[in-house]
This record gives sequence, structure tokens and C-alpha cells, in this order.
Amino acid sequence: MAQRILCFGDSNTFGTPPMAVRGGYDRFGPEVRWPRVMAAALGDVELIEEGLPGRTTQHDDPVMGAFMNARPALRMALRSHAPLDRMVLMLGTNDCKARFAPSAEKIAAGLAGLLDIAASAEEAPRSPGMKITLVAPPPPVEAGMFAAEFAGAAALGPALAPAVKALAAVRGIDFFDAGAVISVSAVDGIHFAPEDHVALGRAMAAHLGGA
Repeated sequence: MAQRILCFGDSNTFGTPPMAVRGGYDRFGPEVRWPRVMAAALGDVELIEEGLPGRTTQHDDPVMGAFMNARPALRMALRSHAPLDRMVLMLGTNDCKARFAPSAEKIAAGLAGLLDIAASAEEAPRSPGMKITLVAPPPPVEAGMFAAEFAGAAALGPALAPAVKALAAVRGIDFFDAGAVISVSAVDGIHFAPEDHVALGRAMAAHLGGA
């Protein structure tokens, strides 16, 4: 049977291109988006793409809306797509916005809360044996139209992957550092260029193939 993989994340899982100006709802095609590239390389995969632009690990966003908080969304995704064989979880970029007074430790704590949901007595039995890969996003930088929103992100960014890696180690789950493979676009400092989506998808397929 095909392996059922849930990719749960934000705009970079959705496939939002780097943005030079506000407005528009563009999305890269399936041949570019990293989850689709990953699934194609793995073969025999039933892929569920669950990416929401603006999603955070734990915050009700006062600007974009309370539904940006991943906690209720993750519960819904785990239930509506069960049974799952694997979840690839990549969040944390939007938590770096200045309005959330971010720190690497706070972002890791938000991810820990999501792992708690997945492991809870209410959710875990729906997908027995589900493996989780926790992905640290590439560090955001202050650039382009999002520079003010992400003020301070460049200083925070290098601490993010180590904090996420430490969380994965404590929980005994698989870890992947996307920042070791790709970087964010210089256009807006948060999204991935097409070639980086493809590179990440291929790298994730190689990683999961051996995980």
C-alpha cells in the first residue's frame, strides 16, 4: 500500500513564491513545490499537503487571524487524514515575526506543543506507528517587503535549527535541517525560490528513504 505522508507547515509548504510586493495569491505548480517533488522521488506515496501561509506554531496572530495558530489545525488534519504513516512538520518561520517577541526557545516550545498533540491519547491511536520528521526551516532574514515584520530575525535565525534539533533528540524523533540544503530568497527573506523547492524536495526524499 502507498505510504500516507502529511506535510504540515506554512507558506513554504503551500508553495508561495518570493514576494516583491503585497497582494496576489500565487502558488508554485506541483512540479516545483517541495512536498510534491519529495513524493515523486519517493514513489508510491499518498501525499497530503497541509500548508497555510502565515501559520505559526502556537500564536493567534493579531494581524492575520487566530486561525494561524497551528494547534487546532493539526488536530483537524490528524483526524481528517488518518491513518497516516508519517508526518513531516516544518514550522517556525512566522513565529520569527517581531510582534511575537520571538526566541529560538519559544519556537521550540511551540513545536513541542504540536508534538504533544500528535502523541496524545486522542490523536495517536488514529495513526498507530506514525513516524514524525521535524524539519527546521532555513533561517529567515530581514529583506524586502517583510523586513519590518521580521525585524531581528537575522540575529535569531542561526539559533533556530539547533533548538529544533535538540527538541527532536529529546523526543526521539527524526530531524532534518532544511537550512543545511537551501536558503530563503533575498527577494523577501522568508520564501523559497523554485530551485530551492526542488532541492529541498529531493533532499527530503533522500532523507526519508533512509529514515
